[in-house]
Amino acid sequence: MSTLHLNEFSDSANQAIAATRQIVADLHAELPRNDLVAWTAGNVSQRVDLGEDAPEPVPAVFVIKPSGVSYDELTASNMVVCTLDGTKIDDDTSTGLSPSSDTAAHAYVYRHMPAVGGVVHTHSAYATSWAARGEVIPCVLTMMADEFGGDVPVGPFALIGDDSIGRGIVETLQGSRSPAVLMDRHGPFTIGAGAQEAVKAAVLCEEVARTVHLARAYGEPQRIAQHQIDALYARYQNVYGQKDHA
Repeated sequence: MSTLHLNEFSDSANQAIAATRQIVADLHAELPRNDLVAWTAGNVSQRVDLGEDAPEPVPAVFVIKPSGVSYDELTASNMVVCTLDGTKIDDDTSTGLSPSSDTAAHAYVYRHMPAVGGVVHTHSAYATSWAARGEVIPCVLTMMADEFGGDVPVGPFALIGDDSIGRGIVETLQGSRSPAVLMDRHGPFTIGAGAQEAVKAAVLCEEVARTVHLARAYGEPQRIAQHQIDALYARYQNVYGQKDHA
């Protein structure tokens, strides 16, 4: 694909992309605020479906953090826009900035899980400690049944640099109710309908990883029975919170 520039996109497409850049920039602040990252590690991305405004052959793009830039320096203008194959789209504000080193993984997820609109990666301490052992977080808490629909699974070991991590995420989460996966000896990745949902999953993944770790220091917590997990998950997904009754 030849190099694209955002000035080739329609005004409405650029407006959607600009709004998403602001959302993604703002959500990155939640990672250090919730102690999910250290230094410049970690990233948030969100997909933008362009519909009829898409220039051929780009039906959608995604916005992601630039590589190695401090969280204090992140702004909407330096968020990087990429095609779904992970190629950076040129623009007038993030010139010279490379996208996150995890861009290939995010891109693979978006290409193969079209319902996913947001992806988050962290190295949060407790969740990563489970990943370091290659151990699932067992569903021993009602909150886990609510949010994850069961255990938080472990994905295969893979190296950064190509789409191997993305393949492992997709293979593990396709057909799973969990929005989180612990990539073996790497760390958690989470998905959602949008970036906010994926950030929420990352925060809760770390919370349950910590709680179950502490519980195991005093004994072996009992896993919730599968039929009870199913009932809790159904209630949380369909009843909990404010629903649109219009």
